Amino acid sequence: MELRRLNSLNAQFSAQLEELLAWESQADEQIGQTVRGILQAIRVRGDEALLEYTRRFDRLEVATADQLEISQEHLQRALDGIPGEQREALERAAERVRVYAEHQTLESWSYTEADGTILGQQVTPLDRVGLYVPGGKAAYPSSVLMNAIPARVAGVDELIMVVPTPDAVVNELVLAAAAIAGVDRVFTIGGAQAVAALAYGTQTVPAVDKIVGPGNIYVATAKGMVFGTVGIDMIAGPSEILVICDGDTDPDWIAMDLFSQAEHDEDAQAILLSPDAAFLDRVAASIDRQLVGMERADIISASLTGRGALIQVRDLDEAVEVANYIAPEHLELSVADPQPMAARIRHAGAIFMGRYTAEALGDYCAGPNHVLPTSRTARFSSPLGVYDFQKRSSLICCSPEGAASLGQTASKLARGEGLTAHARSAEFRIPPK
Repeated sequence: MELRRLNSLNAQFSAQLEELLAWESQADEQIGQTVRGILQAIRVRGDEALLEYTRRFDRLEVATADQLEISQEHLQRALDGIPGEQREALERAAERVRVYAEHQTLESWSYTEADGTILGQQVTPLDRVGLYVPGGKAAYPSSVLMNAIPARVAGVDELIMVVPTPDAVVNELVLAAAAIAGVDRVFTIGGAQAVAALAYGTQTVPAVDKIVGPGNIYVATAKGMVFGTVGIDMIAGPSEILVICDGDTDPDWIAMDLFSQAEHDEDAQAILLSPDAAFLDRVAASIDRQLVGMERADIISASLTGRGALIQVRDLDEAVEVANYIAPEHLELSVADPQPMAARIRHAGAIFMGRYTAEALGDYCAGPNHVLPTSRTARFSSPLGVYDFQKRSSLICCSPEGAASLGQTASKLARGEGLTAHARSAEFRIPPK
């Protein structure tokens, strides 16, 4: 396989790195027009349009929209019907995600000033959240756990899950995960029409306050368009992994770690940084050897040749600099002493420390969320967590003395801005001298 090789000593390295990282996340105009039409149809015609799009795109024939809902009894049957080892794995993963999420909960707080004025912050959960879960060939029970459990820990009252079932094919493992995570209602709808139903509500599907979860380009485009009507988690790009290795980890391990993200889709990105050129050669050889026989070999090959790279850096210090520039979704620090290096990482969705910490563990059961910022957005955003399902209200309670003191300040500033009503409103609370 002709895998791209870069060297930081090359005068063109910065330009080459920019080219490697370039990703156009915006949908083309035709997709935008299609999604806008779907959103408008659902908003105006509700269930009628939802049934039309479900028949057209998922080839699912039902007479009424209420037939698109999966009952709690069905969810429980799915959980009871999966193999015991799968149920045990789901339950263990769910418990680890829950325990980690419980450390993220925000608490309300307040303090009282000397004059008796009380200031603070009140934390409350969202009322209702929509979970988008991919369906069909792409079935991800792990995504159900990662999206639903933090919402439950946050105290969200109602979780509405949507999952497409093309040709009426239902993934029982996804439904089992919904049962474990405590999802309240599940609808067999997908695509932009499902996003629209969650955002605007129909006669059958309730409107939510926020939509989370991954999807294809139509789903991502729809989420971007309904933002403002509802909240969203993020617009996710292709999956990414960046590995920093000192050259002492088994090259077969590193090659397979790169595969673990490359197998998601052809646009996924897998990059290895190392100061050891001979180690890069060994990893390249391992890639060629291990690719043979991989179930998703064609996808892995397309991903690695299209957007992957093996990059030689001067030393591990420069590797940290490059990693902070790339701001990857997943960052493996496969080095002898990873913790000091992790302390120098400013931009990464999740940091996997040490030779034994495979990124795949984070995808399923380590505990931290696998919904992470992509496409360099880790520079300014964070993994999905409990805090994404909570909101904060400021608390202000003025004592008479505080109202008089603050009123004088507010009055001066309001009159300076030409807002007389603001000033007089504050001044009414100032007692005459």
